[in-house]
Amino acid sequence: MKTQYYTASSLDGFIADQNNSLDWLFQFGSEPEGESSKFVSEVGAIAMGSNTYEWILNNHIKDDAPRPQKWMFEQPTWVFTSRRLPIVENADVRFVSGDVRPVHKQMSEVAGGKNIWLIGGGGLVGQFYDCALLDEIIVSIASVTLGGGAPLLPRAITNPPLKLLSATTYGSAFAELRYEVCK
Repeated sequence: MKTQYYTASSLDGFIADQNNSLDWLFQFGSEPEGESSKFVSEVGAIAMGSNTYEWILNNHIKDDAPRPQKWMFEQPTWVFTSRRLPIVENADVRFVSGDVRPVHKQMSEVAGGKNIWLIGGGGLVGQFYDCALLDEIIVSIASVTLGGGAPLLPRAITNPPLKLLSATTYGSAFAELRYEVCK
């Protein structure tokens, strides 16, 4: 079982633009066939921050969303928040706050040996890193720069550095980098 941060980023290290938009990413269409579905099949639990959850609600779940669809995750999902947020019907979403360590323990038990996916944002992932709970970072780097926005991971990771496990290109727009977090 691994705790993995799997996301897409601009070349200059942002996961959303200054308006919290992902339009820069959607211009490329969907991910390479089978890549994300293989990753998701190995996931037993998910964690995300409140901004990510609200983005999913506003862009996919609400009736007036630009890309309406039902809740896309079958896995139990923990949303870290200090606010009261809307509930998605027929979704296993658990609202939590505070220290990530006890929540990670719960997620590990529920995941049943499968991986834990940290969707984002970068600040939440940084908390898992700070507690030595992050095992891998998998980031698809898109061929755009944003000049600002939500950072990929607002932490200095220098000593020990991350260990590059693989680098794969997808078409002319993406390079997927997979790193082990050395502890």
